[in-house]
Amino acid sequence: MKSVAIVLFPHVQSLDVAGPLDVFAEANGFVAQEDAYQITTIGTAPYPIMASNGMPLGARHDLADAPKQFDILLVPGGPLLPTDKEMPHITAWLHEAAPLAGRYGSICTGAFILGHAGLLDGKSAATHWSHAQQLADRFPLAQVEPDRIYVRDGKLLTSAGVTAGIDMALALVAEDHGPAIALAVAKRLLVVAQRQGGQSQFSPYLTASVDDDSPVAKIQRYVMEHISEPFSVERLAEVVSMSPRSFARVFARDAKVTPAEFVQRARIDAARHLLEGSEMAIKAVAYHCGFGSAARMRLIFSQRLGVTPTQYRDSFRKEG
Repeated sequence: MKSVAIVLFPHVQSLDVAGPLDVFAEANGFVAQEDAYQITTIGTAPYPIMASNGMPLGARHDLADAPKQFDILLVPGGPLLPTDKEMPHITAWLHEAAPLAGRYGSICTGAFILGHAGLLDGKSAATHWSHAQQLADRFPLAQVEPDRIYVRDGKLLTSAGVTAGIDMALALVAEDHGPAIALAVAKRLLVVAQRQGGQSQFSPYLTASVDDDSPVAKIQRYVMEHISEPFSVERLAEVVSMSPRSFARVFARDAKVTPAEFVQRARIDAARHLLEGSEMAIKAVAYHCGFGSAARMRLIFSQRLGVTPTQYRDSFRKEG
């Protein structure tokens, strides 16, 4: 049997716990008993551990006397984690348990707990898009992927929030028992059959500006309205009547990305929407979104999202 453990703590997001665990529990109905998952919960406090929604949760083991070796070890998220201080008792336990785990990781803001334990250093990681910049700022040695549903980096797996934890768990089931079992589990849970890791979160690339008349807001609108056209810093600076140097500085300061990075993200965002919701040919999508060629769009999708445009589109056509 494969052992699966998830760590519970006060104000944990209950769906981050229940979603992935239900995937493993449902998988047990499709595999032989000797291949099933043995699920364990580990708590940082005596019963009840109050989840963020007020639900009382119980754990099979206390952190102080819990086993430390598991095939899969997961840390769920919680709404307070991005701003909370480190929980030293969890950090100390993870220092011992993570190296012994076959695979370990986090759901949503659980990445902050892994970050405090140094487990994201030098690694690619994902979290909920709205906390990606906080994660990157707090743990600068991590390579945060702001638009990935889940990321695999060696033994480390990290995902965005709630349903993305289900996607990641389905990927682990597929890895252990094959895609047919993962698909059967997805059907039982009535979810889209395992979205690929590169699939988008909710438009994290294009965040609204506070001031609709700011240079950033004007450029966001202009780029999206002319997405098929080529852009340069000089051209964008003209739109807001600024010198190229001043524009580049102000834009990077307020948007937290360079103009070139924003343009590329905008093209990816526009292409994703067309791939998700239209039958437009890949070549036409690439032209319409300003990539210039299908080959160029394929390269950028592979680099930034971890999947090709064809794989991205196909993930929406699988039977759920």
